[in-house]
Amino acid sequence: MTEDNKIRSSRSSEERKSVDRLKPWAPPSSLDAPKPPAGFIHRWLRAESMGFEDTANMSKKLREGYELVRGDEIASGGHHYPIYTEGSKFKGYIGVGGLVLARIPIEIARSRAEYFRNITQDQMTAVDNDLMREQNPAMPINITRQSKVSFGGGRK
Repeated sequence: MTEDNKIRSSRSSEERKSVDRLKPWAPPSSLDAPKPPAGFIHRWLRAESMGFEDTANMSKKLREGYELVRGDEIASGGHHYPIYTEGSKFKGYIGVGGLVLARIPIEIARSRAEYFRNITQDQMTAVDNDLMREQNPAMPINITRQSKVSFGGGRK
């Protein structure tokens, strides 16, 4: 058999055994949350602080459109999510350390974020206007919103 007549095999047929790298160990997070259903996002809400129920916060969040996530609604997928048990106002819901898992539709979450972004922008504009009103022509104020870090510098 001459060299031209050799049957060549494709490189994919010479597959190498893939070696999966071991993932480095990391401590588990107390706030791992299950994947939300399509069209929703999950968020942890404060249900109690220092042993006292935070009913004001919970009622506000529920009025904003959040709904609490029950433990039986989530397919475990190999994860164990802590669920409140007997003696709690949130019996059956996923929660840990005074926090309860809640979901909200993405549209409402985006609208809420936009609302607070506008409020923040209005406050920044108001501060800028107050600052500019107080400026002196001899010492003009330049608003650049940039910071600069320098180390040492020595004498020049």
